[in-house]
Amino acid sequence: MKAKETAIVFIEFQNDFCKEGGALYEGVKEQIKAQNTIANAADCLRKARGRCLTLLVPIVFEPEYCDMGCEGVLGPIHQNVVKTRAFRKGTWGAEIIDELKPTDQDIVIEGKRTLDAFHSSNLDFILRVYGIKNVAFCGFLTNVCVEGTARSAYDKGYRVFLLKDCCAALSAEEQKYVEEKFFPYIGEVLTHDEFLARLED
Repeated sequence: MKAKETAIVFIEFQNDFCKEGGALYEGVKEQIKAQNTIANAADCLRKARGRCLTLLVPIVFEPEYCDMGCEGVLGPIHQNVVKTRAFRKGTWGAEIIDELKPTDQDIVIEGKRTLDAFHSSNLDFILRVYGIKNVAFCGFLTNVCVEGTARSAYDKGYRVFLLKDCCAALSAEEQKYVEEKFFPYIGEVLTHDEFLARLED
């Protein structure tokens, strides 16, 4: 697999998910610890920089969620974001965590508002500009935004991978379902080191 044709997409590594005091941290903290998600993702990003395309995709809303549309049509997951006051522009919670702080070797994709990171951003445009064919995904939540974005990438013609040790869901059962039941239909499930070992410079 050619490194220059490969990208890794890091989804929602933000304080509201990843850090004590974050709006959604309590729900996912046990799986972050069990998976060693943060340390693994940071190691992956460090090793991948300069070899393949590295993209960080936060989800950020206006402070009062006016960009979310009519509250009456929001699904439960977006309703919970509003209820917990998560991912508000200009707040500590919306910032990318220090462990994955972007450098000039990374691209930060802005505009994510939905579960599928392609839907409201320029992610597909950036991948095609760089001639990317292979895309690995990691982040939060494994069975929601990571799965949704990977599914969309598959439908767009990309070869897709799940970096299982760089993800977290709300439970081990949900994580296992994606790894063993869903993702094998569309791509491969690997650790970040297994994936990086396949790259040919």
